[in-house]
Amino acid sequence: MSEPHVPALNVRGVAVYPGLLDRAAQEALAEAVRGIVQAAPLFRPVTARGREMSVRMTSAGSVGWVSDRRGYRYEPRHPSGVDWPPIPPEVLAVWRRVSGDAADPDCCLVNFYDEGAKMGMHQDRDEADVSHPVVSISLGDEALFRIGNRERGGKTESLWLRSGDVLVMGGDARLLHHGIDRVKPGTSTLLREGGRLNLTLRVAL
Repeated sequence: MSEPHVPALNVRGVAVYPGLLDRAAQEALAEAVRGIVQAAPLFRPVTARGREMSVRMTSAGSVGWVSDRRGYRYEPRHPSGVDWPPIPPEVLAVWRRVSGDAADPDCCLVNFYDEGAKMGMHQDRDEADVSHPVVSISLGDEALFRIGNRERGGKTESLWLRSGDVLVMGGDARLLHHGIDRVKPGTSTLLREGGRLNLTLRVAL
């Protein structure tokens, strides 16, 4: 496994690799995501309370993350009933480069943020074994990422994530609360339709 050539920033234990992916790599990933969306279209999930999320999402892998009135969980099929497509090799290559994990991910969650979309503070804790890290890839417009604590509340820290940035939440940082406060439109030319794509890779089952 090759090591990243870009040194990581340590933000509350989260390893952030600014600009790890060059433009060509970003374009290849964006094209791979278009294939995922063609097979399993973006949908807008709702929370258990029935509130629509502002992001649209889909997944690749043997399972995908869904949310509806029954709660948050991993499912083997898209809400339309089709199987999730496989995780593209270009995406798996990023995991193998930065995760330090012997296992490959079985889920790649794709979140699309258009203008006004955000993600509230939350923990990634629906996975069976949280000893595996979560790897996050940013593509497209810049987003203000906020990192908090294991418990809700308390002091937080924020940083702008740009297209090509990759971060790893593992070890003591694996269950930190985190979220996206806002997206800055027009800060990237990567996506033809604008907006931001976030790919999060995890070992779900």
